[in-house]
Amino acid sequence: MSQPTRSWLSLLGWVALAVTAGAVGGIASRDAGTFYGALAKPTWAPPGWVFGPVWSALYLLMGVAAWLVWRAPFAPPHEPAARRRALALFVGQLALNALWTWLFFAWRRGALAFGEIALLWLAVASTSWLFGRVRPLAGWLLAPYLAWASFATALTGAIWQRNPGLL
Repeated sequence: MSQPTRSWLSLLGWVALAVTAGAVGGIASRDAGTFYGALAKPTWAPPGWVFGPVWSALYLLMGVAAWLVWRAPFAPPHEPAARRRALALFVGQLALNALWTWLFFAWRRGALAFGEIALLWLAVASTSWLFGRVRPLAGWLLAPYLAWASFATALTGAIWQRNPGLL
């Protein structure tokens, strides 16, 4: 198999990994529309239909960012250990990403969802920083994700506080 073919296949693999995390979370949110619609939300909460397109774009950016780090040349500061750490943290934050949906929508554990999304925010910020050290563009590609995670953290906290009987 040629190098360009392997490169494109690895890109698809990283994007597929990110999308898979979204799909795992998506299983937990199959009734999210009804549940989200019934929640008391702040005036700045987006309508439910916004989340699908936003997350689709973010998962694509995450996969591309991971691919850029994965294929970074072996030269300082791109030594294999830095790439491994960055990619391991990336996979860990994907797991946290999927877990939040289960905590919030399936298990309706508001306090745990809020604590977990704060941890997710830290993981995304750390991943972005590590990615940026290996490939600056990869770190910047995670900036929209970090912005959305910041917004989602605030929204989770606000919804949890407004819905003590449901969360």
